[in-house]
Amino acid sequence: MKTILITGSNGLLGQKITERILQTKQFSLVATSKGLNRYPVKGGYTYAEMDILNAAQVREVIESFKPDAIIHTAAMTNVDTSEAQPELAHKLNVEAVKVLASIAEEHNIQLVHLSTDFIFDGADGPYNELAPACPLSHYGKTKLAGEEVIKNTPCRWAIIRTILVYGVVSDMSRSNIVLWAKGALEKGEAINVVNDQWRMPTLAEDLANGCLLAVEKNAYGVFNISGKDMMSVAELVGRVADFWSLDKSIITEVSSSSLNQTAKRPVKTGFILDKAIKELGYKPHTFEEGLSLIDKQLKMQG
Repeated sequence: MKTILITGSNGLLGQKITERILQTKQFSLVATSKGLNRYPVKGGYTYAEMDILNAAQVREVIESFKPDAIIHTAAMTNVDTSEAQPELAHKLNVEAVKVLASIAEEHNIQLVHLSTDFIFDGADGPYNELAPACPLSHYGKTKLAGEEVIKNTPCRWAIIRTILVYGVVSDMSRSNIVLWAKGALEKGEAINVVNDQWRMPTLAEDLANGCLLAVEKNAYGVFNISGKDMMSVAELVGRVADFWSLDKSIITEVSSSSLNQTAKRPVKTGFILDKAIKELGYKPHTFEEGLSLIDKQLKMQG
């Protein structure tokens, strides 16, 4: 049985990978994150504190557990924070990747690395895995630089690119667009939503599956893993409102330029998923199936 070490195991994706491994018992798991373990189930796997900016600690943890694969989910993912704190974004999204890649190479560990649609400028999405990158934001630039580090390492690597991940875990440290929209509309708060950006939102469970398929198949190369439905952000929020029968009249559609966001966003991303479907056996849910799963999970949390 392969042992997988996850970085960023306290995050949404990290927790979904943990959940999936505990359900299937297909892999042995070492979960790592900065600080204490926030996953509610504490048995059936090992947890180790690991700050990806502490190179000595990273080496010590990886060498003591000797995993067959590392799934690297830890990163600075907030686009505007990355713009405001470029040095920290570079440390987390590039320097930390260099450390992981060199340790993976030394110990012959497969490295599965998470990347993003924000490496593209959004001028001609949806994109396949070979499309030329052209990031608009500092976040996109650091994620592209992280990809380059991975591609230049001799270890066996897989880059998993994804888009706008949504989902729910019991201890949510950060919200995502689906939960934000649902929460605001339930409280009757008027919200502004952009109608000139298009995405293919990704259910966290689907992304976790994609990562584990890459390990299971010992995959090599770049893979697009996202949802399969393309929609504007305004349509996404409208579909959230429809699903939970919430008042759409308090949603105002606005243009991106009116929001004064720190970082530039690509207009239309989206992915062509054929490669992941064919080579990994990836099967994404529809957006409404994803919302239905979240609804069930929220009811179980009471």
